[in-house]
Amino acid sequence: MADIPRLNNVIRAFESGKPAFATFSPATADAAIALHGSKYDGVVFETEHNVWNGSNVRDALQYMMNRGEIARSGSVAPRVTPIVRIPPNGAEMNQHFAKQALDLGAYGIVWPHVGTVEQAYNAVSACRYPRMKDKPLYEPFGQRGDGPTSAVRYWGITQQEYYERADVWPLAPKGEILVILMIEDLEGIANLRDMLKNVPGIGALLIGEGDLSQELGFPRQYEHPVVLDHMRQIREIAKEFNVPVGHPHVDSKNIARVVEEGYRFIMPAPERTYKALETGLELTGRK
Repeated sequence: MADIPRLNNVIRAFESGKPAFATFSPATADAAIALHGSKYDGVVFETEHNVWNGSNVRDALQYMMNRGEIARSGSVAPRVTPIVRIPPNGAEMNQHFAKQALDLGAYGIVWPHVGTVEQAYNAVSACRYPRMKDKPLYEPFGQRGDGPTSAVRYWGITQQEYYERADVWPLAPKGEILVILMIEDLEGIANLRDMLKNVPGIGALLIGEGDLSQELGFPRQYEHPVVLDHMRQIREIAKEFNVPVGHPHVDSKNIARVVEEGYRFIMPAPERTYKALETGLELTGRK
């Protein structure tokens, strides 16, 4: 079987020792067209707070592809790697959302509100195919159902090549599936060390400081010292296990701090500026 270059650009950035940059986006064709040629390493199609619609996710994934870019790059992978944030919280154990997103061709799953070892195990397990107990990398036991026809076509490789690469990174060194757990409450912080110690295959963490700040009593006050201190706790625990940590609310005001603090999955939103309008108003005496 021919060696396949790395397909997941977020994992490629992690392996290079550099931060990966991504952004949230609705799962729409228009959004995918706007993002497919950007400088992001990945995009997280948001279906937790937006309505889950498998057809919309499929369309968004397809519009991430550009035949010209693929031909020039020599890689069958989209330039910006599509990942999906699914609707259920960790405690809901709804594996079928992950299965459907992966079967459509997604390269990773973001799991909201993961707070226990059992929930973390379920998240990784749902993203893996099962194997015999005497085979390497048996745990966490895979529970993903076998039906990857669309994913094989989307990835542009053979079915057997897909099975070889459709495992979770970094547990499987050649794996292209990224399991990202959202830590966004005090339960998740309290159990985080046990999760990382006992559940191999967690590719990254993403801090949900919106929900975390709600529980702490400072809703959406992202710069509040108490909120920042709890985010620091998550980073320090993750650093013990060399697991990248993500920050989902990044803009031009906090990007320097976010980079300095060592976040490795950085999510700056595309910023819409009014510089031309402001300049025009100033030049015409209306400002």
